[in-house]
Amino acid sequence: MHFYTYDGSFEGLLTVIFEAYERKAWPDQIGKEGETPPGIFAEHHFIPADEAKAKRVWEGLGKKLSKAAWENVYKAYLWEQPGFEMLIWQFVQLVFSSQQEGIEENFAEPCVQKMAQVGKQMFREKHRMEAFVRFQCTQDGLYVAPIQPDFNVLPLIVTHFEKRYADQQWLIYDVKRQYGAFYNGQFVELVSMEDGAPAFQKIDLPRDILSGVEPLYQQLWQAYFDHVNIPERRNKKLHMRHMPKRYWKYLTEKKPRIQTHQPIQNKQLPTGLARLN
Repeated sequence: MHFYTYDGSFEGLLTVIFEAYERKAWPDQIGKEGETPPGIFAEHHFIPADEAKAKRVWEGLGKKLSKAAWENVYKAYLWEQPGFEMLIWQFVQLVFSSQQEGIEENFAEPCVQKMAQVGKQMFREKHRMEAFVRFQCTQDGLYVAPIQPDFNVLPLIVTHFEKRYADQQWLIYDVKRQYGAFYNGQFVELVSMEDGAPAFQKIDLPRDILSGVEPLYQQLWQAYFDHVNIPERRNKKLHMRHMPKRYWKYLTEKKPRIQTHQPIQNKQLPTGLARLN
């Protein structure tokens, strides 16, 4: 029984795949460095990451897969659910052993079917995070958005925000995985707070680090949301489908009201306009 471990990086996982082929010893299990082998008779192989070997595997996959299926291999790594390493290995092994084109569409293979499901889950989480992220302005002018996604989609959403908010500095920080993407006005770099800064342990930022006008802006947004709401057209089932409750923690409009707002009572059209209708 062969138990391979790696440093946890995507390059490290691709290096494991390269080494398995080079040694002709297929892995029975793959885990991160420090994990205990599954049995006393398992052969433990720690494989250090090698950029050149990882690149050869990655480029080899790119030649045999469509762009979407190729990207799904990386998305399966970001998926992080138990057994994702072996899922990737099984899929890669199938791709390299197959002589036919379009192997990613052979859904009779369990690993192909699962990879497609993972791709859909990651796309859905990415899309929702892009829609529901809310930035808060700090005292030093940095716009910060703490997030806590089910899957590690931060690397997938960076490009969206880099294009949309290119004129300001921002930080999207994953409080679950304790790292973030910082945009300095020119490029994005991945960062991690030293000793897990207390301000970045929760979704809600402490008020003492926010700018003085941030609470006012939040209150104005809540007032706008309340006033455009039409109670008679409320559809709770549809609302929950498009905005699942687990995302409400990001939304300013879903937070407790600092000040309650009453609907505008004079929504009738002026008499002259009413006649025109």
